[in-house]
Amino acid sequence: MTKSELVDKIAAKAALTKAAAEKALNAFTSSVTDALKKGGKVTLVGFGTFSTTKRAARKGRNPQTGKEIKIKASTAPKFKAGKSLKDSVNK
Repeated sequence: MTKSELVDKIAAKAALTKAAAEKALNAFTSSVTDALKKGGKVTLVGFGTFSTTKRAARKGRNPQTGKEIKIKASTAPKFKAGKSLKDSVNK
């Protein structure tokens, strides 16, 4: 599903205009992004939890040359599905 398809679904289910649905979706995504940037997490009970995880610096290999490279430490976003979402998908 693309962003425009998701906006269409939100607009239809919430009886909103597409413009209002897109504003709501953009507000949601930017709010989650801001919370994760600050090191927090966002929990939507039944749906899931957005959080971050730290990745340590490590060595890797360039697949074309086989040369060893350094991969710097980073923070990666993570999503863990909630029980209701898992149950809905597995029915």
